[in-house]
Amino acid sequence: MGFKMNWIDFLRRTPSAGLLLVQLLIILTVPLLGQSLAAQAVSWCLSALALVLVGVIIRRTPIVNVWGIILVVIALVLSVGVVFLGWTNLAVLANLVEGVAYLYAAIGIIMYIMDDHEVTRDELYAAAAGFTLMAWGFAFFYSALQGVFPHSIIAAVNNDAPRTWIELLFMSFSAQTNTGLGDVIAVHPLGRAVSAVQMFCGVMYVVLIVSRLVGMSIGQARNHSKSK
Repeated sequence: MGFKMNWIDFLRRTPSAGLLLVQLLIILTVPLLGQSLAAQAVSWCLSALALVLVGVIIRRTPIVNVWGIILVVIALVLSVGVVFLGWTNLAVLANLVEGVAYLYAAIGIIMYIMDDHEVTRDELYAAAAGFTLMAWGFAFFYSALQGVFPHSIIAAVNNDAPRTWIELLFMSFSAQTNTGLGDVIAVHPLGRAVSAVQMFCGVMYVVLIVSRLVGMSIGQARNHSKSK
């Protein structure tokens, strides 16, 4: 019981860590579950939990909370409709809203780290969560793009088939980390433009957040040495 309460208290104090765990579960389980109805239900539950944690994170950041919560609620409603009620004509809108919600939370995390003055465990989890939130947000944009422009994102295998979620996520992380390692690429001009923006955001995120964390660490070390 004590172990369970410790975990609940830990996740309550650091929701960014919980979001990282859920996103890792999505990455590891989606390829293994396949395309069955049960697999889609499990995948949706994990995605819905991630959205709820996004809402919790938004509430803890300096960004305007009401707009973030509205985005999360709309995204949840649309995702339920698309997955369980057959609202396939709203799939593109659902992807766009979810993408905006994730990027909104990432901006909130950046503001949270920039406003703080001490490096704690929460800042480290938040920095990692902000990076994954950006990758998830752009992956939703790529999903919306291929919904509007079929065959706008291609791969080395099954070139004519729509790209799966894990392929889009892989492409998003490849672009954001600027590794260029990947066989999934955008061939539509709008897709290439979105990828270019993501590459820029990925570089700037690392520059801003890492430099901020290093600066705060140096400041803490100096203050600690002065207090001795």
